[in-house]
Amino acid sequence: MKACGVLVLLLAGLLVARADDDTVTLPEMIQGAQQWAQENLDTNVLNALPEVDERAVQQFFREVQQRFQGDYVVDIAALRQTARTVLPLLESREETQPYAAWLKARMDYLDVADEIRLTIPPPKVETNQPPQPVPNPPPQKERELWVKKVSGGPWPALAKEYVPELKPIFAAQKTPPELVWVAEVESSFDRRARSPAGAAGLFQLMPATAKRFGLSLWPRDQRFQPEPSATASAQYLKYLHDRFKDWRLALAAYNAGEGTVQKLLDRHKTRSYDVIAEHLPAETQMYVPRVEATLWQREGAKLEQLSAPLSEINSRREALASFEIFPDRILPGRDERLPRVDVLGFVEVAGVAQAFQPAGSGDFPVTRNGTGKFLNQQTGMSALQ
Repeated sequence: MKACGVLVLLLAGLLVARADDDTVTLPEMIQGAQQWAQENLDTNVLNALPEVDERAVQQFFREVQQRFQGDYVVDIAALRQTARTVLPLLESREETQPYAAWLKARMDYLDVADEIRLTIPPPKVETNQPPQPVPNPPPQKERELWVKKVSGGPWPALAKEYVPELKPIFAAQKTPPELVWVAEVESSFDRRARSPAGAAGLFQLMPATAKRFGLSLWPRDQRFQPEPSATASAQYLKYLHDRFKDWRLALAAYNAGEGTVQKLLDRHKTRSYDVIAEHLPAETQMYVPRVEATLWQREGAKLEQLSAPLSEINSRREALASFEIFPDRILPGRDERLPRVDVLGFVEVAGVAQAFQPAGSGDFPVTRNGTGKFLNQQTGMSALQ
């Protein structure tokens, strides 16, 4: 109860701070919060926080949503200190842990937004003119900031379990398996994560998107099940790439919505992400370069160079043309005899196994744990990590 009281005070402080900034009264800020919450927030948010002042909770999530969907990245920085204090309180109660998981996966946004606030000089104040907002950084600057932010960061605790399990699902949907790391950005691989707007699961699918790609929301919400949610996410990402022909645009649409991206492309008469980047919602402006930096950190993969996985090859005869088999050898410390295979590029282990192992055969026992050795002909680097 004491923790909830502290949360109320913190949220009330956020309201007062916002009121001071915008020279409006607290009642004016609270007015309309109930209607906005009914239209935009998952009602489970309020049901999970029965002991907390309802208006304060509504306003906190309202503030988060509005700033994330706003025009300027630096505005997100104002949430940083309050979110840092609120997060452990949300984590301390079982009912609010799904919302804590969602917020935790977005704390890096607040840090980077604050860094942008400190590094980009504010516009010059003109006499008798209202202050101008701090401009958004160009997309290349954001990419540099996110590479720095994620560099050297450890894997999320559950990534070691989910990544090898879900990559083959992405490959089966003809989606680059590296994009499984979207789950790190969306939920930090915590399948309990639920957003104030109603998105849920590892890949933060909205209800309408989940239904669109065949998931059931009742009696059991499949968005919280890793494999069905990964299948739907992979299908959606492939659809978006087929539509926009560009992975940055596809990711922007995954986060902000297809309509938002299409309208900006039409308005600016372009097919380039960089042209519209500074006009996207603030969260999306950071979401795309964050995913891009995460793929580079985790996979050494460049977003623009992602290609279709080997599993797209339907003919095993065609697949065999990509490999060269060497004589059997016994791996040190093991009894199995396995071939050594040189490949022309990095490939999925499942794709190699499919190419060489006849259905039902056990003569090529490749597993995710790397019992085989695969070498890149040009670099000599292992395709298994």
